[in-house]
Amino acid sequence: MPIFNDTKIAFADKSDAQLRKAYWMFRMIEQPSLTKIGTSVLNFTVHNNFPMVTGIVKNTLFEQFCGGETREESMKVVKQLFKRGVGSIFDYSIEGKEDEETFEAVCTEIKDIVKFSVGNPAIPFIVFKPTAFGRIDLYEAVGKNLELTSSQKEEWARVVRRFDEVCSLCHEHDKKVMVDAEETWMQDAADHLCEEMMEKYNREKPIVWNTIQMYRTGRLEYMEAHLQKAHEKGYFIGYKIVRGAYMEKERARAAEKGYADPIQPNKEATDKNYNAGIDFVMNHPDRVSAFFGTHNEISSELVMDKMKLKGLENDNPHIYFGQLYGMSDNITFYLSDKGYNATKYLPYGPVKDVVPYLTRRAQENTSVAGQTGRELGLIKKELERRKRSR
Repeated sequence: MPIFNDTKIAFADKSDAQLRKAYWMFRMIEQPSLTKIGTSVLNFTVHNNFPMVTGIVKNTLFEQFCGGETREESMKVVKQLFKRGVGSIFDYSIEGKEDEETFEAVCTEIKDIVKFSVGNPAIPFIVFKPTAFGRIDLYEAVGKNLELTSSQKEEWARVVRRFDEVCSLCHEHDKKVMVDAEETWMQDAADHLCEEMMEKYNREKPIVWNTIQMYRTGRLEYMEAHLQKAHEKGYFIGYKIVRGAYMEKERARAAEKGYADPIQPNKEATDKNYNAGIDFVMNHPDRVSAFFGTHNEISSELVMDKMKLKGLENDNPHIYFGQLYGMSDNITFYLSDKGYNATKYLPYGPVKDVVPYLTRRAQENTSVAGQTGRELGLIKKELERRKRSR
């Protein structure tokens, strides 16, 4: 019997009404055509200040996938999760803005999260997206070693400063910080920046963690080369290992611009690459720490099995698991119940500003084979179990 099927553990904190609401919502997300139309309408109505629609969003998608509109409001969820041994990772989910004022404001917000979380074991990681600190086109230009104008050089210097201010503050307060991965065409510059920050702040332990998308080709080779650098320069590596979330966008751009598709040919190849990433981490426990961000039951169990084979205790401080808030509770709470380092990514922000994140989440659920169906099946199983137990 699959180990992640205990719905009593998974939904212990959810009322029948909450489960029925979640079931209805996932049923809506399960329909690709409905999701496509719905997300377009949702973005339009919320950004044009239709108050009734904003209220509906807050009581459905937002409630399911977000902690609250502010850190303080989200603390209710943080405390509830931590009672069950699950850490929270605040994710300030403002997307789609590319101006210096916003970049500076987000950097300040991230630094405030660091200060807010000092001394609180319920918040083990800080996280930010590279494009929250600078324009994607600038990352692309830097990654391709293009000649920058004087104004672009100044702009890039501000990006580097924002990275350094956050990483320095995390180092000062002994907080781990993860840098999310994004589109392939900007990732080289982000990788190099993360390496610089690791060399500077990971001398004693992994404070700065980069994200590796295993649906990409060449990532295992990147990790091997990076490990060699880390050995030579004397610092520790932290990786968040994920599959990835931009497959259709990546394939379309590669076809349009005529370069080799950077994505693995199929799901089987991606799964194989992810498992190879697990092996890489487990083979270098003296130098590499990992956060396995996955909603895949097989991958999660494989990490557990390999930890056991290597003689690593369940709560080994160098191995973490993470799922998105509102999804895969069957994995998260099973792991926490068994004493593993389990966490939830907990997005927050004003409803209007978080809508792009929420619509992307709905679209990703629709495109990932079986994800929504699994959620529906587990909720239905738990409701039926509760009915029988009465």
